[in-house]
Formats: sequence, C-alpha cells, structure tokens
Amino acid sequence: MDGTLSLVLLLLFLWCLCSRRMERFELTAPAAFVLLGLLLGEGTGVLDLALPHETVKTLAEITLVWVLFTDAARLSFRALRPELGIYVRLLAIGLPLCVGLGALLASALLPGVSGWSALYVGAALAPTDAALGATMMVNPVVPAKIRRVINVESGLNDGIVTPLVVLALAGVSAAEHTAGPDATGQALVQLAIGTAYGAVIGLAAGWLLRTSLRNGWAAEDFAGAGVLALSLLGYTSALAIGGNGFVAAFVAGLAFGTAHGAPPRVLLYVEQSGALLSVLVWLVFGAVLLPEVFAHVTWQAVVYAVLSLTVIRMVPVALCLAGSGLDARTVGFIGWFGPRGLASIIFGLLAVEELTPAGARPVLPAIACTVLLSVLAHGLTSAPLANRYGRAAAAKGIGPAGPAAEELPVRGMAAGGLHHGHGRGHGRGVGPAPS
Repeated sequence: MDGTLSLVLLLLFLWCLCSRRMERFELTAPAAFVLLGLLLGEGTGVLDLALPHETVKTLAEITLVWVLFTDAARLSFRALRPELGIYVRLLAIGLPLCVGLGALLASALLPGVSGWSALYVGAALAPTDAALGATMMVNPVVPAKIRRVINVESGLNDGIVTPLVVLALAGVSAAEHTAGPDATGQALVQLAIGTAYGAVIGLAAGWLLRTSLRNGWAAEDFAGAGVLALSLLGYTSALAIGGNGFVAAFVAGLAFGTAHGAPPRVLLYVEQSGALLSVLVWLVFGAVLLPEVFAHVTWQAVVYAVLSLTVIRMVPVALCLAGSGLDARTVGFIGWFGPRGLASIIFGLLAVEELTPAGARPVLPAIACTVLLSVLAHGLTSAPLANRYGRAAAAKGIGPAGPAAEELPVRGMAAGGLHHGHGRGHGRGVGPAPS
C-alpha cells in the first residue's frame, strides 16, 4: 500500500511539473489520469488500487461535498442577472427534460433497467462538467456570454439533480429489498431536512464569518481552512440529525455565498482540496471502475452513451432555448458542450456502495461508457469547435469575444493542471467573467 500511495503522489507531482505543457496538446487532467489509471492499473498491474469499499465511498462523498459546496458558494446572483432567463431555461426546463429523456431511453434500451434504476441513470448522467471542455472555457475567441452560460450551468446542475439521484437509489434499494419499503419516503424526509438545515447553517456561517472578518477577529489566512471545515460540517451534522448531507452541503454553499459574498480567497482552499480529490477520483475511475465495467459492457450501453452526449443532451437544450434569442449555431454549441464527468463518476461510485452487485451491474456500464466517451470526444473537439464557433460568432458581430483565459474561472486542477493563477482560475467556478 505504501508503494501505491507513493506512486500516486509521484504522478500528481509530475503532472504539476508538466501541466502547462500538456495544455498545448489539449490533454486535460481528467483525460490524463483516466489513461494513467488504465495503463498502470489493469494494463500493467503497477498501480494496485484495490481499495476497501469504505475508502472508495469516503473519497467519493468528500469530493462530492466539496464540489457541491464550492460550486454553489461561488454563485453571484447579482452578476448572473443579465443572462438569468437563459439559466432558468437550462436548469428549470432543460435539465428536467434531460433527466426524463435519459430515463425513458434507458428504460427502453438498457437490459434490466426500468423504473427507479432508469431514473437513476437519467439523473446521474444529466450533470455537465465544464472542466472536460477546458480549452473552450478559457478560449477568448468564444464570446464570454456563452462561456459564462456553460460554466454556470455546469456549476449548478449537479447540485440540482442530487436529490433525484438520492431518491432513485433509495427506490432501487427498496425494490431490491435491501432497504425497507418506505425507503423512498424516508429519502424525501431526509432531503427536506437537509435543505432546511443547509440553509440555516449556510446563512449563519456566512454572517458569522463576514462579521468576524470585518471586525478583525478572524485572520484571513485561516478563513479558507474554516470554510473547508464548514463544508464538511454541513454534511456530517445533517447526517447526524437525519438529513441528507449532500443536499445540505449544496444548499449551505448557496446560503453561504449569498450571506458572505464568497470572495475567491475564502473559497480557494476548499476548491484546491476538492480539485485534488477529484483527480484521485479520475484515477480510481480509470484503474478500478473502467476495467470492471468493461467486463460487463454491452452494445446497448455504448449506444446509450452516444445518445446521452447527443440526443439526450442536445434536444432538451434546443427545446428550452427556443425563443431565447440565441441563433441555431449557438444553441448547438451549448448543447454539444455538456460533457459528463466528475459528478456522474461519483454518482456511479455511490451506486456501487449503495446497491447490490445485481442492482448496480445494469446501470454502471452506461454511466462509465458515457463518461469515457465524453472525456475523449469533448477533449478532442474542444479547441477546434471553439475556434470555429468563435470565428462564426465574430463574423456575425456577436461579442465582444470577452476576457483573457485567466479571467474566467473553471475548475482549476481538474480542468487543466495542478496549478492556479495563470489560466485555469480558482476552481470549477460558477462566477461569471466580465464581458
């Protein structure tokens, strides 16, 4: 185990050394660590990540908590006002349509998938991950408004679908008789408690931190560590009182950002910690989850993966943006750049832990195939499609093109490398760039 840990730490350090250089080859950290996991894990046996289930579950849970909290806390409602109508369309109309269409096609196409398990697949694959299109997200040729829309949607949709994922997993567990028949009812109660509790703790903590910093009681250098503890506190304490910890973390982040304003220096520590764990999740995905899934992959899962990145994503986006004033090329661009990434992987890992092998086996191949295909397809098309769309937008007078790369925050370490402050911003970031 010591040798495996040393190898993982060495890989992280080596990526840090060459991350800027890898950007020139359009190689993002997710793609690199998935590939390293495959090659060093199943491919050569050099990397032994046969981790205990409890360790994998803890890694997935902590990563999801930090991602949900920081994505929500960075949100600035005032700054989002100019494109608020588009965000509402994408998140309140497009996202439910995506979940519903995904569940419908999963039930029709995937063997052994129906009802709650179909809803789980649709919800788990609905969140997008802007980090997989990092080249596009920091390309100043693409109008800032469009990058902002894709970034904000990516930052919020995972938190919005988390209750559906939790509810679907409870339904599948009840159908498997591994949980009581009232599991879904209990899940709804937990979601309600988590929502209310997250709002209270986020507002209270935001007010306390703002007051403490203003009065000089708190040292800014330690504020980041305090917020890191707060995000986990929201999760663990919600569980202790019978609530859903993930929803509590997301709502606490929203409330904290609203109450405090969430300056980047306060969230930076949490974002860096979450980004580090997200890289480890990608490594586990390549080394552990993919080889296991490949042993049970079906042609239906591959077809569903293709549909998930095209029809299931792009049709709802086209429908919800009809009449928004965006042209067809822009709607298609937003629809295509809906990569599936970290949130979908973590939801898949949670399914492994929550369900029996018989319950998890029908749904995991579709999720894993979709994420792997997204890593490849969006990584390869990010730069050329961004440049092509940017030129077309400029020709139509859409713009201005917007800020330089460093002015638009995207999830830093997961997006392009283990570095900050010169091109990838501070975290996944749902704060908009100026236009």
